[in-house]
Amino acid sequence: MNLNGKVVIFSAPSGAGKTTIVKHLLSKNNKLAFSISACSRNKRNTEINGKDYLFLSVNDFKRKIESEAFIEWEEVYKDNYYGTLKSEIERIWKENKVIIFDVDVIGGLNLKKYFGNKALSIFVKTKSINELETRLRNRKTETESTLQTRLNKAKKEMKYVDDFDCILINDNPETSFKEAEKIVNSFIG
Repeated sequence: MNLNGKVVIFSAPSGAGKTTIVKHLLSKNNKLAFSISACSRNKRNTEINGKDYLFLSVNDFKRKIESEAFIEWEEVYKDNYYGTLKSEIERIWKENKVIIFDVDVIGGLNLKKYFGNKALSIFVKTKSINELETRLRNRKTETESTLQTRLNKAKKEMKYVDDFDCILINDNPETSFKEAEKIVNSFIG
């Protein structure tokens, strides 16, 4: 069976748990391959270039925009660009895999628009903004200023929840993992 062309898009406000769900799915389903997004933000201590993200300088990112190397891109925060490289999509489809994306909400909407009915878009959310704030604080990667920026962005992103194919409320990891597996396996066929 040729799986080329199918994509699964996980989007969520920062801290909702989309990355944890995506990593779980990748460990359970060998038909899936992770699309490594490019970004211009600073690398966190736990992240690996070429595995978690393709880390680029702001200037390198802008050059790639100019050369139309991206399917989609966005300046998420000042000088923090994120995007999906065309070369990354080609790499995964050569392996005959279904692409799985872990992107912010606007990126997810842009990808859904680009791939149309070949895409399954899933919005991951917490029960409340308060729960989201607790998770972001527990990460210990945010200053009070960046935390407030992320929470304000999350409030705006919640307005797009109905533009996605599925909503996954991530309040219990095991339940969320099983639900995500069911949704994705049904789409892949």
